[in-house]
Amino acid sequence: MTKVSTGLDVLCRDPALLAGRRFALLANQAAVTVELEPAWEVLTRTAGRLVRLFAPEHGLYGVAQDMEAVGDEVLAGVPVRSLYGTDESTLAPPPRELEEVEAVVVDLPDIGCRHYTFAATMAHMMAACEAAGVEVIVCDRPNPLGGLALEGGPVEEGYRSFVSELPVPVRHGMTLGELALLLREERHPDLALTVVPCQGWRREWWWDETGLPWVAPSPNMPTLTTAAVYPGACLVEATDLSEGRGTTRPFQLIGAPWLDGEELARRLNRRELPGCRFRSCRFRPEFGKWAGTVCGGVEWHVLDRPAMRPLATGVTLLEEARALAPERFAWRREPYEFVADVPAIDLLTGSPAARAVVEGQGDASVLFSQWDEYCRRFRRRRRAYLLYPEGE
Repeated sequence: MTKVSTGLDVLCRDPALLAGRRFALLANQAAVTVELEPAWEVLTRTAGRLVRLFAPEHGLYGVAQDMEAVGDEVLAGVPVRSLYGTDESTLAPPPRELEEVEAVVVDLPDIGCRHYTFAATMAHMMAACEAAGVEVIVCDRPNPLGGLALEGGPVEEGYRSFVSELPVPVRHGMTLGELALLLREERHPDLALTVVPCQGWRREWWWDETGLPWVAPSPNMPTLTTAAVYPGACLVEATDLSEGRGTTRPFQLIGAPWLDGEELARRLNRRELPGCRFRSCRFRPEFGKWAGTVCGGVEWHVLDRPAMRPLATGVTLLEEARALAPERFAWRREPYEFVADVPAIDLLTGSPAARAVVEGQGDASVLFSQWDEYCRRFRRRRRAYLLYPEGE
């Protein structure tokens, strides 16, 4: 039984905000009502005049793979502008795309992780709308990972990118609407912003406690378990290890043809990492890294979601994988999210500190303590923007 109404459902019940207005919509295929109707269809029927659609990474229908450029298209006579093309200039709409628009509705199903790019797309849209004098209306959704746990450090100077755009921890425990309020206050004071909150959501609830249907927000985010490990498992993208893309369990399967999965699982389980356990396995990706090749590796099993620290676990996994085969382990050499001169691991974590730990040149306990201290400070900072109180 559904316990929660998303901002989209609330807006559809009372569309006065859009009455008589020409509006654009930034959304994808996972932006649906509780009845699984796409946002663009229900808003066209109940609200003002939809004149333009904007689509984030992976496209309007979530078909494109990671870092795959997506072109523009037309849907039922409405232009669809891709906000993920061949270079950084495509990440925000050009001014001409907002000339006839009175408001931009944002309904993006985020997963509560800084390096998941949808919140960064919203941030770029907010900047463009502030410059154009266009209102932004955010239809809020629950954070699938809940709104309590925080993990990770700040983005240091020189490490800001599409995967480190927001001034928040990696796991921030905020909704997209709350992030929009923070960004308006700290970066876009002249932006006209309205957030349509969810109804009935409690911060301690994970997505499967809301009664809302899960729709994969991107091609490699098929389940809530995938989202639970993603804050740390995504760090594998910064290496030559497969992160399980091209399998039925992306981000849960991690390995390479040269990796001894049995020994890696033993090493990780000896660390007694909270909330999870690793099982040795073999898998063959059908695309992506090591496509068509059998990989040895591990499967990340979630045993206790509230106890698990996915980001610290991801750092530890890379640390053990490198220690197991230092002559074979390698960092990603190709450009990552349009950046070629900064290692991908530094972009994902916001600084070189995690890379130093993996390479045996830093102390993990010190790094994790620094992250915890940053999260304590951030928890105080974010209180002014919370729409759903802590402890209720």
